[in-house]
Amino acid sequence: MAKYIIIGNGIAANTAAESIRAIDKTGELVIFTKEKVPFYYVPALPEYLAGEKTLAGITLHNEQWYKERAIELRLDTEVTAIDAKAKTVTTKAGASFSYDKLLIATGGYSFIPPIPGANNQGVFGLRTSADAEAIKSKAAKAKELVLIGGGLLGLEAGNGLRKAGLKVTVVEFFPRLLPRQMDVPGAAILQKEMEKIGFSFCLGAKTKDITREGDKLFVNLEGGEKLPADLVLVSAGVRPEVALAKSIGLEIDKGVKVDDSMKTGIEDIYAAGDLVEHRGMFYGIWPASMEQGRVAGTAMAGGSAQYNGTVMSNTLKVVGINLTAGGDIDADAKLESIIVQDTAKALYRKFIIKDNILVGTILFGDNHGSDEVLAAIKNKKDVSALKADLAKPDFDCTRLK
Repeated sequence: MAKYIIIGNGIAANTAAESIRAIDKTGELVIFTKEKVPFYYVPALPEYLAGEKTLAGITLHNEQWYKERAIELRLDTEVTAIDAKAKTVTTKAGASFSYDKLLIATGGYSFIPPIPGANNQGVFGLRTSADAEAIKSKAAKAKELVLIGGGLLGLEAGNGLRKAGLKVTVVEFFPRLLPRQMDVPGAAILQKEMEKIGFSFCLGAKTKDITREGDKLFVNLEGGEKLPADLVLVSAGVRPEVALAKSIGLEIDKGVKVDDSMKTGIEDIYAAGDLVEHRGMFYGIWPASMEQGRVAGTAMAGGSAQYNGTVMSNTLKVVGINLTAGGDIDADAKLESIIVQDTAKALYRKFIIKDNILVGTILFGDNHGSDEVLAAIKNKKDVSALKADLAKPDFDCTRLK
């Protein structure tokens, strides 16, 4: 009977476990996670902060789910060592477990830049439910939040805390919000909508340090501005959690290098999710981690599967407004673009074209047809005959098939 071990319990790990079980119904399958709770939807943590959802409400797989699939879930159990020759893993408590196939799916962690004073009490990152619990506890007695970073999860977390009653100021190094998902005109519309609901912004600003004066924190900017805060949330992106992979000598650049079946450079060890690099690409997005987990699990159980990459895309709500961004958003306006814009309606639709091929999109405020648009980008759709119609707000996106 085969023995499978998965380290981590995010989307890559859970999809891999499902894929293993689809092929091997009887093999021994154990998941180790540092978390104290089962698999939950990380992008929904801001709604948890706002008090709009409970932890149970964002849990995707409860403990019963694992039992029904004969998966042993070991919560609050950190794996601290891997012996690739002996094919064993060792936990922080010193227990050792053997495997035939191992998946490292340790994900990523919140990156806190080396800002002087970032270790002050009241400064947080947000990546896990434990982080959210700590922030929620602090926010209950707070009035002012300074959010360092204008990325997706940060803005949503800031909005969650705004709904919980805090005044929110955003400090962003780039001159616009969501630099990876929005170009200059689109980000300006988003900023205007966020200002309407109470956000304040310091864009193109760099944090000098974070200081404490009595019970109050101050985020001091290099331009001289001093922002008071009861709570500081740093949202400066995610870094791959590669400590275990590094300890056994796996090749690491942007992440742990894997081949098309998610194998690492060591026999019978696979990796998937927010810690891997595939064909020179580091994705760090949910759809990529899901597909990588499926491929890894299938390969581990002896099946045939290949990962061919994922179109970089996000579809979600930003402060309650629909946003889909995918492919090359052409932030520097170097390519041909077809834009439909209505600032009064907070609407911005952009189709980016290169050599008559649809290569990217931003759909903000109205993301109808997003599935068809993203599929067209993935399939390198020639849109030369559709350019005039793409400029119409009611364009039928099924024509992109």
